[in-house]
Amino acid sequence: MPGGRLTNEDRRHIAAGLAEGLGYAEIGRRLGRPASTIMREVTRNGGPDDYGADRAHEATRHRAHRHKQAQPPAPPIVDSGHGRDPQAVRDFTESYTALLVQQGVPRMEARVLACLYITDSGALTAADLVARLRVSPASISHAVAFLEQQGMLRRERAPGARRERYVIDDEIWLRSLLAGLQMNEALVAASQRGAEIMGVATPAGARFESSAELLLLLSEAFRQAMEQWRQRRPPGTPNARTRDELVNREDKPAAGG
Repeated sequence: MPGGRLTNEDRRHIAAGLAEGLGYAEIGRRLGRPASTIMREVTRNGGPDDYGADRAHEATRHRAHRHKQAQPPAPPIVDSGHGRDPQAVRDFTESYTALLVQQGVPRMEARVLACLYITDSGALTAADLVARLRVSPASISHAVAFLEQQGMLRRERAPGARRERYVIDDEIWLRSLLAGLQMNEALVAASQRGAEIMGVATPAGARFESSAELLLLLSEAFRQAMEQWRQRRPPGTPNARTRDELVNREDKPAAGG
């Protein structure tokens, strides 16, 4: 998937796609970008009825220049004694955040996730995140709520501690796969039902049946990937849970919710 920021040429393709009446997903497919990227670009630059490539490009340059002037210098990243180069860690954090944004994660949520990911403990309080990212508590609260809803972090309170900590662990992408698997299985059931209603001998029914076959293959690949990952975990690893245990954990309400 192409990386980096949208170019003026990309924006001209977006404008042309809107003029053709294409949806965000199709425009994104043609550009090799997530549909969410196209939607944010169009929404922040006048909407589908008033989007102009040159105007959007100039507005983006203006916002970037204004943000660069107002942005305080990045806070130093604490070296926890492992001999890490603070600048290398800082550069990696920025590139990892950009990658998450390209994958469709909102920018503030991506910054919070990356900030947690580079800590050895994998846990920070809201105050820690505010200090490290130099943003408002409300921004952290909204980002954490989104990430928690997506199963990408959890809250915990250490015994005797007054403040909650936000925690990520080695299961973060496993839970993401699980969420994808659950959605995939719902689509399989819907496609199979669509094939039955439309009739597999009709073009519409055959389309649903073909979709169900592909989605079943994807579900099986998801299951195999999760099982292989679990089996490769060292014996006794606390986070080496089975899929059923992860499902049960996802069904439990968040602490303090």
